[in-house]
Amino acid sequence: MAAPSSYGGRGVTGEELLSLPAVIDLDTANKALMIGRSTGYGLAKQGEYPVRVLRLGNAYRVPTAELLKLLGLERPQAERGDGGAAPDARAEGHALAA
Repeated sequence: MAAPSSYGGRGVTGEELLSLPAVIDLDTANKALMIGRSTGYGLAKQGEYPVRVLRLGNAYRVPTAELLKLLGLERPQAERGDGGAAPDARAEGHALAA
């Protein structure tokens, strides 16, 4: 019997969601939201997906932070070496281009 694939079945656990990279493919986001593949791609094409979808060439990508926020999950805050929370780059006027 083959081992279950990552994110297989219906949906994704909270632990799996928190371990995702910063940007995920639409199929993974669909599984997290328990949306069928056709429905998810249709919503993305119409601009009606529940979170922002990035179109990169022929690929759709979803920012994981927005998906986590929609689902009511948060990643643990990163800690600095001095014990304080890591500063938010946006607060200092720095931003990464998407």
